[in-house]
Amino acid sequence: MDADQYVVVDVDEAEHERFLASQVALTDAARQLVDATIRTQVGAEELDAVRGELDALVARLRTSQLPGSYGVSLTSGGTFRNYGNAVVGKRNAVAPPLEVERDPAGRAWSHFALGAAYEGPPGLVHGGVTALILDQIAGEAAAAGGTPGMTGQLNLRYERPTPLGPLSVEAWVDRREGYKTWVKGEMRDAEGQATVTCEGLFILPRWARELVDEETKARYQRTGAGDAPGTPGD
Repeated sequence: MDADQYVVVDVDEAEHERFLASQVALTDAARQLVDATIRTQVGAEELDAVRGELDALVARLRTSQLPGSYGVSLTSGGTFRNYGNAVVGKRNAVAPPLEVERDPAGRAWSHFALGAAYEGPPGLVHGGVTALILDQIAGEAAAAGGTPGMTGQLNLRYERPTPLGPLSVEAWVDRREGYKTWVKGEMRDAEGQATVTCEGLFILPRWARELVDEETKARYQRTGAGDAPGTPGD
């Protein structure tokens, strides 16, 4: 990845919001389709009929498409759009998606629910899905604290099984050293018990270092513990 993959687009924000509302509604419907496909018990003839209808719908959407993945774009007004993201993407039916809240002290958290599409062992979330979500939320915490970066390392500890259903996730900046930021985080079940904990290292890549403003550069150059926000839930 390099700077060329971050595209600035000049769009009318009001028009874009109207389009996005339709896109999000379509994505939600596709997400429901995934869940229904996993859990349906209709017969083979009905499955064949539904597949035919879906083939026709896919063909309609294929009439105008991006040449590759969605990537990341920035509007001229500064809005950050990563709608294809596998965790928070508004246009991605694979994403739960998470609605992330952030604290500029270096914390990020979200409350969400995972259904049948994210199952590993019966009734439980696949371990790779919890890793995916923790990776995202830890990166969000680093960015919220003013030192964004890409994952250099992510260590996970699976404390107990993560059940399908209502969950929460939180991450916080633990320390910083130059262009490196260490983040800790945890996934929690509906009772608030930690099911998976993590520690990740996030590094601002060389190509991005010249793109950040002077205030951010100065923040990266500070060493020591950084402005750690304390323990989760503070």
